Amino acid sequence: MTEHLSNTAEGLSRAASLLRDGALVAFPTETVYGLGADAGNDRAVARIYEAKGRPSFNPLIVHLADLDAVKALVEWSSEADAVAEAFWPGPLTLVLPLRPGAPVSKLVTAGLDTLAVRLPAAPVAQALLRETARPVAAPSANRSGHISPTRAEHVAASLGDRVDAILDGGPCSVGLESTILGLAGRPTLLRPGGITIEALSHVLGQRIAERHETDKISAPGQTRSHYAPNALVRLNAVDFEDGEARLGFGDVDCDLNLSPGEDLTEAAANLFEYLHRLDATGAARIAVSPIPHIGLGVAINDRLSRAAADR
Repeated sequence: MTEHLSNTAEGLSRAASLLRDGALVAFPTETVYGLGADAGNDRAVARIYEAKGRPSFNPLIVHLADLDAVKALVEWSSEADAVAEAFWPGPLTLVLPLRPGAPVSKLVTAGLDTLAVRLPAAPVAQALLRETARPVAAPSANRSGHISPTRAEHVAASLGDRVDAILDGGPCSVGLESTILGLAGRPTLLRPGGITIEALSHVLGQRIAERHETDKISAPGQTRSHYAPNALVRLNAVDFEDGEARLGFGDVDCDLNLSPGEDLTEAAANLFEYLHRLDATGAARIAVSPIPHIGLGVAINDRLSRAAADR
């Protein structure tokens, strides 16, 4: 039976105790809810893959409480220092060379010699990580390939009793997974997210390379079909067809509107919540208005294209 914990001192203490004992605990970050496990516990990490139905070749992000904890696991660099100072804590994941002997399960890295690390900004996530005092591996707390969860009830609906506890911290403020920046060689955008490639390029003073779809998987969230509702998804819909659930953007007649005022930050925050709501109507297809492919729109379109991919 899944424990439902509130964001109180008692709830945080219980969640941290469960994590240290090898349990799976879903908790909120500013991006989405994560399915957390002790990153050094092989059995606990294996349970993440089992609970999500996640391919074992897909690596996990490790969440940490502070920079010292990060540097104990990875080979740090001046480039990492620059972007961490600018954007941490926050919705940015860095992929760096794994430090020899780092106490991280090989299941977390999926056999790679790099590790994805992040300092989340959400106060409840920070408090939980400090209380747990261990690295916590945490992909999104949903069945693999399905819509990411931005509320505790999304986690419960997707994972049921596969998760030992859900720490309810309310809705996620960003609502879109973190940007992933590879720093194991030339700085490369591995997954777009809440921090734009333009902002990262500005901080590093150089143009950042972008991953190609044909490249091998090197970070979470790179599988072709991902973030998908049960309904089929039709993108760039300038008009809607009978029987479709209508997800709009801007001045358009629709069932739910990501942002009537065309605010991409608002649209990102609403994306997964609104996909959950429209999918719950039982519609066979969800049609989505065009989203500008600039700034945060790049990350939104990335999630939508994976949601619409062949399954």
